[in-house]
Amino acid sequence: MRPSHCVPRPGFPPPPPAPPPLRLLVADDNPVVRAGLTALLSDRPDTTVVAQARDGREAYEAAVRHRPDVILLDVRMPGVDGISALPHLVRLAPVMMLTYSHETETVREALRLGAGGYLVHGEFTTEQLVRAVRDVREGRPHVTPGAAQALLTTLRDDAPAQRSSQLPFDSAELPRPALSQLQPAMGQSFRSRFRLSSREAEIMDLIASGMTNQQIAAACFISEKTVKNHINRIFAKLHSTTRSQATAKWLGVA
Repeated sequence: MRPSHCVPRPGFPPPPPAPPPLRLLVADDNPVVRAGLTALLSDRPDTTVVAQARDGREAYEAAVRHRPDVILLDVRMPGVDGISALPHLVRLAPVMMLTYSHETETVREALRLGAGGYLVHGEFTTEQLVRAVRDVREGRPHVTPGAAQALLTTLRDDAPAQRSSQLPFDSAELPRPALSQLQPAMGQSFRSRFRLSSREAEIMDLIASGMTNQQIAAACFISEKTVKNHINRIFAKLHSTTRSQATAKWLGVA
């Protein structure tokens, strides 16, 4: 006699098949970021990377050829950058900006041109990234805290200074929502676990952007020897031996 747990239960249809994985295009000029994102998103049942691109032109050609469900697009790329390519790409698929840049004007311009979301590296986990990609595919926008802060800065700067004097109540009595309340889906930056000093974090950001030691020294007004000393400490804290390893961990694509 068959065990009871093996007997089909009448009236219960079989579960529906799992939806096909979201087909993604990753456009970023940094090969470490491209490879890391591709590995993360392809090693899942719900997402897969069908194409990669090094700039906006390659992204457009790949989008025409592969018709992805969502395009993950960097801002700063040689040749045709992300902002220049964005108006053409949004005609082909929803676009999620996935970038290192969180300047106020860049965030505002990307969203104005049709980006469905704006995620800053280091401000999301893999699960949050996948959830954001699915939301953008369904037309629900997503921004990480760094981008949200840029938008808030824009709103404050654009508001007339005299508006507060026209309020029929004291605005100081109103509760001020925390940024976490405005963006509940995205967690705090995981970078704090590396315990880098502010100077080390600044230098690690420049390393991740592709700068050489000489360029970092010029940008920070310090000697190359000092840059090397900082990098040695950074590598120790990130448990890395190369710039590529450190960048992958710093950007959350390791």
